[in-house]
Amino acid sequence: MSMEANHPYVPRDLKLPGYEPVFLSQSTILAVYGAASLLVVSLMWLLSGRIHKISKVDRILMCWWIFTGLTHIILEGYFAFTPDFYKVNTPHYLAEVWKEYSKGDSRYVGRDSAVVAVEGITAAIEGPACLLVVYAIAKKKSYSYVLQLSICLGQLYGCLVYFATAILEGDNFATSMFYYYAYYVFANMWWVFIPGAIAARCWKKICAGCHVQEQKKSKTR
Repeated sequence: MSMEANHPYVPRDLKLPGYEPVFLSQSTILAVYGAASLLVVSLMWLLSGRIHKISKVDRILMCWWIFTGLTHIILEGYFAFTPDFYKVNTPHYLAEVWKEYSKGDSRYVGRDSAVVAVEGITAAIEGPACLLVVYAIAKKKSYSYVLQLSICLGQLYGCLVYFATAILEGDNFATSMFYYYAYYVFANMWWVFIPGAIAARCWKKICAGCHVQEQKKSKTR
């Protein structure tokens, strides 16, 4: 086998010197991610239930924000700041995640500049901001809706750049159609639909708050 084909990714001429195959199975990688996510969400749901007079919607939002925040910081942060993850020759879980995910989008293992930039910004800025939202909701801070709206717009913009650059570059980075739809489409669509719904909710809340303030001002005149 030639040096240009020592990996399972597309395009086949992608050069990955020192590439080490995935050690963990797909089922193991997904099971660990699912179990860890379920644990985090469950703990947040239990802890949020101890907050005085908090709605179920806000509790669900806290679960989402802690989940997506840790995903940004841990998973995407590892990718953004570990350029040689594909060379790791031991079953390091985070490296395994990105070796496996790259079957759906080889721009990750190939260190595409647009992907690295988007993921780096997401991990460094949006990740910590998501955790701040959890605090803001719990403490009923006045900036909660503005912060949520800002992060959602950032996530939506990141997804737009992610998908648009793939289309502009030919949209041919998946090993097979299974990985294309399972990883590239399905795994990412949640960061389109959920932030979109939250953004719409926050916009309505902000507009309603502004309307109340306008009515109060008109009454005092």
